[in-house]
Amino acid sequence: MTFFSTIIAFIIALGLLIVFHEFGHYLVARWCGVKVLRFSIGFGQPLLKKRWGSDQTEWVVAAFPLGGYVKMLDEREGEVAPGDLPRSFNRKPVGYRFAIVAAGPIANFLLAILLYWLLFMLGVSGMKPMLGPVAPATPAAFAAFETGETIVKIGTEPIATWQDARWVLLSHAVERSPSVTVETLGRSGEIVSRQLDLSGMQAGDLDGDFLRKIGLSSYQPAIKPIIAKVTSDSAGNRAGLLPGDEILAVNGNKTPLWEDVVQRIRVSPGIPLDLEIQRGDTTIDIKVIPDTVTENGEKIGRIGIGPQIDQDELEKLLIKVSYPAGSAIVKAVDKTWEMSVFTLQMLWKMVAGEVSWKNVSGPITIADYAGKSAQMGLASYLGFLALISISLGVLNLLPIPVLDGGHLMYYVVEIVKGSPLSVRVTEIGQQVGMALLFTLMAFAIYNDVSRLISS
Repeated sequence: MTFFSTIIAFIIALGLLIVFHEFGHYLVARWCGVKVLRFSIGFGQPLLKKRWGSDQTEWVVAAFPLGGYVKMLDEREGEVAPGDLPRSFNRKPVGYRFAIVAAGPIANFLLAILLYWLLFMLGVSGMKPMLGPVAPATPAAFAAFETGETIVKIGTEPIATWQDARWVLLSHAVERSPSVTVETLGRSGEIVSRQLDLSGMQAGDLDGDFLRKIGLSSYQPAIKPIIAKVTSDSAGNRAGLLPGDEILAVNGNKTPLWEDVVQRIRVSPGIPLDLEIQRGDTTIDIKVIPDTVTENGEKIGRIGIGPQIDQDELEKLLIKVSYPAGSAIVKAVDKTWEMSVFTLQMLWKMVAGEVSWKNVSGPITIADYAGKSAQMGLASYLGFLALISISLGVLNLLPIPVLDGGHLMYYVVEIVKGSPLSVRVTEIGQQVGMALLFTLMAFAIYNDVSRLISS
């Protein structure tokens, strides 16, 4: 994935999310009889602008693209002609103002539902939820799960793909469920019910590869240790490894499977390794020093090689699940609701210190995910857009001044006390909100840069 295509994928994602959010404000404002002066995608210096519509609304694309706004006629922001006073935002009943502000986040949730609906109709591809080796001394091992079993149900949720299994188990862990019932299809065709103990899960266990900490991994076909590709400027490339090489042993230890090679390299960051290589009809020895990289806070070794995979074997493990339009819309609504609640739970657990703040991502990480999901195909990109749209909707509903949720909080207070808050109080709230927002953004960008440095 090139830098240029990543930027394009990010711009399309950002543009779509902002347009939907602001169009929600715009549409409901028009329905409530408020005059809209400007609809801006981005902030700062206008790059493109055009007046259009009966109110000659100014439509703008501005220089700084991380956001947008709808500017409405308001006496608090300038003089209003007497004939336009009934169309001023501040003159509208509090219920109208509440609806206009709430329309932005609601538009993001509706966009997520639309995207998930398309996704479920197109079909969701994934790995079958078949279990690989169960790690010893883990909750999965104590529950007696076995390699080769297929997960069919977790709690009351039917499971179609490995991604479903990960999501449902993570949801139970976030909710601090002490245990969950998991049904599997055994290798001899019988359904087996097991109780998976989650009571020992800690805050840090929700970071990184959550399922491995439980002891579960997806089944992988036996992959021979034959190199299919060598990344340029990697430890493997510098050592002279070539596509087609078969790794017979590492430091004298036989490696019949690719996983054996990976495990020995992972635990040897910066430590020289002697590889026994079969190259054509010749056996040679090559010394390689794995690069040290950080993954989920742990230093591991990596040499930049990829395996030769039997596509026929891999196809047998893939599944595609699609739904008719009616069922797809129901699933889309359920999925959007579940993800919204999950996002709120994660935010609360971050505030409570139960989940690491390292999970907060900024524009750099989001752009990277946009590019990677676009490279993986339309379905992955639609799923990414839906997830980001939900995150944007939830974030904007937080009761922080400056955000939509802060304004809604003011309107709730106004409804209770029967009059608006004073200008001084709202100004202080705006200053506090801006400080919180900039702090959060700085923290997110710090996490982004940390990920870049450690990758």
